[in-house]
Amino acid sequence: MLAFLAIAVAAVLLVIAALALAIRSRNMQIWLGGYLRRRPPVPPAEGPVHVIFCFVDHFEPNWGRVDLATQRARVDRWCRDYRALAGRHRDADGRPPQHSFFYPEEEYVEEHLDKLAALCAEGYGEIEIHLHHDNDTADNFTATIDRFNKLLHDRHGALARDPITGALRFGFIHGNWCLDNSRADGRWCGINNELVLLRELGCYADFTLPSAPSETQTRMVNAIYYAADDPNRPKSHDTGVPVRVGGTPSGDLMIVQGPLGLNWRERRFGLIPRIENADVRRGCPPTPARVDHWVRTGIHVEGRPEWVFVKVHTHGTQERDMDTLLGEAADAMHAHLEHAYNDGARHVLHYVTAREMYNIIKAAEAGRRGNPGDYRDFELPPPPHRMGRVAAAAGTVAA
Repeated sequence: MLAFLAIAVAAVLLVIAALALAIRSRNMQIWLGGYLRRRPPVPPAEGPVHVIFCFVDHFEPNWGRVDLATQRARVDRWCRDYRALAGRHRDADGRPPQHSFFYPEEEYVEEHLDKLAALCAEGYGEIEIHLHHDNDTADNFTATIDRFNKLLHDRHGALARDPITGALRFGFIHGNWCLDNSRADGRWCGINNELVLLRELGCYADFTLPSAPSETQTRMVNAIYYAADDPNRPKSHDTGVPVRVGGTPSGDLMIVQGPLGLNWRERRFGLIPRIENADVRRGCPPTPARVDHWVRTGIHVEGRPEWVFVKVHTHGTQERDMDTLLGEAADAMHAHLEHAYNDGARHVLHYVTAREMYNIIKAAEAGRRGNPGDYRDFELPPPPHRMGRVAAAAGTVAA
């Protein structure tokens, strides 16, 4: 009996030591407290839970600094295989899966964007802005984003215009996870007032997080919130004010986070929980257990727990991951979403772009109820290529 107890105690101590090592080596001390304090929302007593699913992509055709032929092959495969993949699936509103291509400014190639715009015009997604920069200045950042905004809109029909001000609006993902200069050594950004600059340039929300295990991960986790910029310090979005029903915008920029937590179902060595950071690739495929975890996390606008927002991310143009993202694993992910979370009674599934997710968040904030799919264009209209597709279809029907 004593020997058994000694073995049990040793096993417990081993697990504790392994967890302590994981915490230190994976920067978990930044976010673990916020994760443990947070409780998932209580589902409504009546009516279904609406699952609003958004896939954002750090889409980098020149990843690894390759030649144009390799870049072209990557983009061509996406445009070919994603049409086939998405064409096999539908949500409760009859929409195929949506892919939000956050395209890096520094990798601009006209033909790549033409191909993505054509894919989006067929109803498979939208194009937003991604940027890698280092040791930057406010003036250069402003000029860069402003120039890229106009180029994407004027040449490729991307990005919406605000119906009130006429300004171009865009979603943003920061390269290397370093939004608002959030690395301790100051690399891969350099600007402490980046949130203010993004707001002034027309950014409607940032979709970078979660970034764990990077040190850039925020203390605030599994939330949709407004962050206020402090130009005297980096990482101003470390905390913020949650978006809530009946609330008003505050701070400088909305932060839309994806699920972050501990995955105990798929433990390393059978003992140590994996970090669930909503990243999808070959090494972390979108298994049914992960999909269930994303939904259970219950990210929502406070006061509207029946609308659950699931935002996952990837780096879509890396060859080692394309079979996962465009093949059987992604096919199975959508099949599981449509089987487990789209019965119409307990759950209703909605595939959305980043812009549409933002619009639904704003609708919840404004107190709207019912079917969130009705609010895909609540505040910001579709970009021109999507509007052209709708207009063309309307003309066909009218004829």
